[in-house]
Amino acid sequence: MINFITISAPSGSGKTTLCKALQIVEPEIEWSISYTTRQKRSIEEDGIDYFFISEKNFEKLIIKGHFVEWQNVHGFYYGTSVSSLKNAIEDDKTMLLEMDVKGSMVIKKLYPEQTFSIFIMPPSITHLRERLRSRGTDTENRINIRLKRFQEEMEFREKFDYVMINEDLDLAKIELQNTINNLKQGVKSGT
Repeated sequence: MINFITISAPSGSGKTTLCKALQIVEPEIEWSISYTTRQKRSIEEDGIDYFFISEKNFEKLIIKGHFVEWQNVHGFYYGTSVSSLKNAIEDDKTMLLEMDVKGSMVIKKLYPEQTFSIFIMPPSITHLRERLRSRGTDTENRINIRLKRFQEEMEFREKFDYVMINEDLDLAKIELQNTINNLKQGVKSGT
């Protein structure tokens, strides 16, 4: 059974928007709530989008072995709890994990038979830069940090089970939903 669908993309590629759209049409897929030390955006809710905690508390949880994977991305910690993944397996649930490329690779390595990984690409780095600017949540310096990481993240795309380009958001939503439906049909048919 596929318990984990990981979705990764360079920052600003639309992964959060696509994940939220998928949740609406696939409500039985459980959302994995990651921990982060970054500031909460005005459209986010603590305990729904992320668990927003201090760097000090995050580091304490690292030491306690609370995370199955964690990364420092753009100067902030992000992590996935061990218990959330164990619960999904025990309860035979499918969980959607929006995460950094390295986090996806960790989950795929630890749970190879239970993981399906999706990588979302922007049409171009120019397009990505414009999306980050129009989002209005980052300074120009923070945007440059995110863009520097772009090439590193793109090198991982071949390691994912499925790669898609988000050029048109409505078409990307349909493609993602069709991919998940095909995955579910493959599981049902035993392929």
